[in-house]
Amino acid sequence: MSQPPSSPTAPQADARPVDASERLALLDVLRGFALCGVFVSNVFMWFSGRAYMTRPQVEAAMASATWVDQTLMYSMGILVNGKFITIFSFLFGLGFSVQMMRAEARGAAITPLYMRRLVMMFLIGSVHLFGLWLGDILTTYATIGFALLLFRERQDKTLLIWAALLIFIALPVVNAAMKFVPILLSGGGAEAGAEAAKAAMERSNQLRAETRQAFSSGTYVEMVRANARYFFGQFLPGLAGFFLPLLGRFLLGLMAGRRRLFHDAPQHLAFFRKLLRWSLGMALIGSAVGMVVQYMMRQKTLDPQSPWMMLLSPVRQLNEMGVAAVYVAGLVLLFQREAWQRRLMVLAPVGRMALTNYLSQTVISLFVYYGIGLGLMGKISPGATIALSLVIFAVQVVFSHWWLARFRFGPAEWLWRSLTYGKAQPMRQPSAPAAAAVTAV
Repeated sequence: MSQPPSSPTAPQADARPVDASERLALLDVLRGFALCGVFVSNVFMWFSGRAYMTRPQVEAAMASATWVDQTLMYSMGILVNGKFITIFSFLFGLGFSVQMMRAEARGAAITPLYMRRLVMMFLIGSVHLFGLWLGDILTTYATIGFALLLFRERQDKTLLIWAALLIFIALPVVNAAMKFVPILLSGGGAEAGAEAAKAAMERSNQLRAETRQAFSSGTYVEMVRANARYFFGQFLPGLAGFFLPLLGRFLLGLMAGRRRLFHDAPQHLAFFRKLLRWSLGMALIGSAVGMVVQYMMRQKTLDPQSPWMMLLSPVRQLNEMGVAAVYVAGLVLLFQREAWQRRLMVLAPVGRMALTNYLSQTVISLFVYYGIGLGLMGKISPGATIALSLVIFAVQVVFSHWWLARFRFGPAEWLWRSLTYGKAQPMRQPSAPAAAAVTAV
């Protein structure tokens, strides 16, 4: 139970890291669950090399795959890809809300500390992005995180409206602008637009092939160069459309934190039951439309470059939001049962060390799939890729339990906090007598 906010005349408390006793176990469980899905998705799409394949190569791989691997690939699209990063984005916004409530309870200003946290996150993410992997999410979160400050005093109704606009409406508008505005400015017609799209696709396919070659067999220096080329040439332009729905998810998390839906989950079970039913309907509708579209594209009756395909973006968002909400609501309801709570708490330590585990997942994946390590990119089946990812994550769970039994933070979390607060934070867990004395006080 948080303390009431300090009065305006009370002196501001010093900012400090969140103590383990102040953490909400349910959020750590959700964060650990989301981290598992994000890892499986990242490996399946990016580290395995599938993201750098052209459409004909993807179709050829599907045609030669066993029925088991085909089922797994479709299941990844329906149940995994985009869903767990949605949960993570929601939790980021919720975390901002938690920070605001704790700062108010201590009489401390949230803005300076929050901005320092984002700056340090951006710096850590930049090293990750340019030194290891172009798919870094930390720099993106840090950049968009500043926008949350603009919404912190908005009413919940306003947040909900903005979230809906950003998630379902803004992306098709941005995509249409990026596609048609250059054509209009150049004075070209539909034929010129088709030629430009064809040329862009050829450049994209060439860049994909060069990047995959550098990643699968190149040196570290070659990998870093290819990483930067692909990021600025292919990845960064697409981030513009990714930013807006991400901010919408942040806002939903901010609203949920304000309403203390997860802090007081037992008092909101009716809401989570209703959320489970409605989100399941959303997920089924979005998944059904997505499967029909994929089938039509495989049958060559639907051109993936068709302009009206941009209108399917809200349907994809509907599927991602629906499935993610099913996972969240289901886990919250299960967490209220004692037996399930014990099982799910296995994920809490890996959620507490989410930053450390996220960064280590990149290092491990580079070693397994890239040419600087074992070089397995493109050499193992989808099923083996998923299974290997789950085994690695299970090892991370065990390591997280072992580490947090001895230390207060994960290594990356300790670095982030120390940089944020401008001094090295105590790392080791207090001894049993010392902990007992603190508790007594």
